[in-house]
Amino acid sequence: MSTLNIDQARAAFPSLASGFIFGDNAGGSQVAQPVIDRFTDYLINTNAQLGADYSAPEEARKLFNAGSTKEIVFGPSSTANLENLARGLEKGINPGDEFIVTGEHEANAGPWKALAQRSGASVKLWKHTTSNESNPYSLTLRTGAVLPLITSRTRIVAFTACSNILGSIVPVKEFTREIRARAAEVGAENLEISVDCVAYAPHRKIDVQDWDIDFCVFSYYKVYGPHLSALYVRDKSLRTSVSSIVHHFLSPHVDAIGYKLQPQGPGYESVYASTGVNQYLLSLTPSNDLDATFNAIALHEQTLLEPLLNFLNEPKQWKRGVKIVGDEKLSLNRVPTVSFVVADDPPVKSSDIVKVFDDTGKIGIRYGHFYAYTLVDELRPKVDVNDGVIRISLVHTNTSEEVQAIIETLRKALSLS
Repeated sequence: MSTLNIDQARAAFPSLASGFIFGDNAGGSQVAQPVIDRFTDYLINTNAQLGADYSAPEEARKLFNAGSTKEIVFGPSSTANLENLARGLEKGINPGDEFIVTGEHEANAGPWKALAQRSGASVKLWKHTTSNESNPYSLTLRTGAVLPLITSRTRIVAFTACSNILGSIVPVKEFTREIRARAAEVGAENLEISVDCVAYAPHRKIDVQDWDIDFCVFSYYKVYGPHLSALYVRDKSLRTSVSSIVHHFLSPHVDAIGYKLQPQGPGYESVYASTGVNQYLLSLTPSNDLDATFNAIALHEQTLLEPLLNFLNEPKQWKRGVKIVGDEKLSLNRVPTVSFVVADDPPVKSSDIVKVFDDTGKIGIRYGHFYAYTLVDELRPKVDVNDGVIRISLVHTNTSEEVQAIIETLRKALSLS
């Protein structure tokens, strides 16, 4: 199995030369040199109103493992892409239809809530449960909490492949199989599944065909690329569920392609630059294979995650009131996005802990709800949703030395609070 050459990986990011430790990569990754090169090449050499580069949908198709480039939609953000999808589905939604959403990243919840308000549908919340009785913040998503919610009127089930708060990877294929089996039992014939891969895509390979899902989205700017999002819409849905939201004179010509959900012209320079993401990812392993790349990324990220979890799980820190939000254990089913709170009595503000990092001028981590407002709001009464959780989000370009620097700053911050 291939291993990562970390020096080579880091050399592809000019911003890392500053020595600053980027510790909130889930909020936005650094941009790889191949992306920068294509961005500037477009602006210098091909900045004409001729249309987006045709190789871009193919490169996005590979990242989704979609069956066709016709199933790919580009948009400015994942929220915008899913909002456009919801509008494209609106004509087929009836009063009394039901949407099931989680409390995680609002990109895959807000558009369905808004659609429900417009159409007379209703929204049900798929709630998290705790995995450790001694830690009320050890939230996890289980299908046992969603299957009873599915009825014959269920139209959409929306969840995340990986939470940007909890850091846990859900078994999408297993979840989908159980959801579809329950839908068949109750007669939910038109149920479609939407999966948010924004926090998943930097760490693991997406496979929409193997997962058997209808919609999927990720953000290139979380995967070393430009500020752009890609949306997958299954061919069957494009043909039977989705109505065109583009100009009326274009609609007859886009019946079975993703362009019917692309009313805006996405920034051509960003679309072209996005093709550099695959170039970078494929450079990380000798086999020039995305599966090998993501396997190597997963293994390296475990070496970053282990010391951080070990520190936060120390009896001393536990007694201090430090509680990890989500899965506390090292596992390949967990990415190195770690959120925690200091739930003393009274609790310590997350913003106070992060301020110690800000004062160093050398390390960036963040606090807040990170647009997973409903999930963080479940952490009451000791967590103020507006102060939120402390989040440290690492990626494969982080080093063990950087993790140790983060841990030492955390140790200082906890001793001062």
